[in-house]
Amino acid sequence: MNQATSVPTPAPMTGASGRGVLEGAFALLRAVERAEGARLTRLAAECGLPKTTAYRLLEQLADLGAVQRTGAGYGIGPRVYQLGRRWQPFPGLRAAAREPARRLAAATGMTVGLNVLWQGQTLVLDWTPGRAGFVGSQDGEGTWPWYTAAGKVLVAGAESGLPLGPLSSAWRREAEAIRETGAAFDREGVLAGVCCVAVPLYGAGGASRTPVAALSVLTDPSHRLERLADTARRAGTAISTALGHR
Repeated sequence: MNQATSVPTPAPMTGASGRGVLEGAFALLRAVERAEGARLTRLAAECGLPKTTAYRLLEQLADLGAVQRTGAGYGIGPRVYQLGRRWQPFPGLRAAAREPARRLAAATGMTVGLNVLWQGQTLVLDWTPGRAGFVGSQDGEGTWPWYTAAGKVLVAGAESGLPLGPLSSAWRREAEAIRETGAAFDREGVLAGVCCVAVPLYGAGGASRTPVAALSVLTDPSHRLERLADTARRAGTAISTALGHR
């Protein structure tokens, strides 16, 4: 064996509880996400782990497909992507939205998104492209500022305590209008040349007015968002009904 190799030999994690091992593995996954292709030394330092411990965990994660080796470093693996694609905040949401979103994209020719709030941002669960294909620059980006149309719908109907910081009186008036009309609009507020209308989606329980997700339609400034909102509301009602909302 070459004694000059720079790769540390995996060592048993004596004294580490199961919780500690899991916390270390998830810390490494977050570090790999932040710095795709980073090497062992950097990842171990960011997570406060000994190099031997970090190496053992990374190799185990690689064997499971959660990370992948990229030359001398590590990147997020396909298994994490596959699991993430199946995540949903409400049971049956993806299945309930699939056909109404497809019909909405076909009827409008526009891109349709299924969105939720995550850590104060708009997280896109799914895109359904219309005839015009994607509008704007999605290029795989899954999170956007909360003040997209979809984010505004979700924030307006959410309980208090979201990590958004102080909100202006102008937002309070806009949120009230969103709750009254059941739709929110974004007129090039996030991306130049891209407008959006979004409607809330509700789960089971007729008394709940907190949306579990939002359905959005992306278009260009030449279209009337109010007209698109009527079509989006009908699709949103179909999804909410499929989720058991009355």
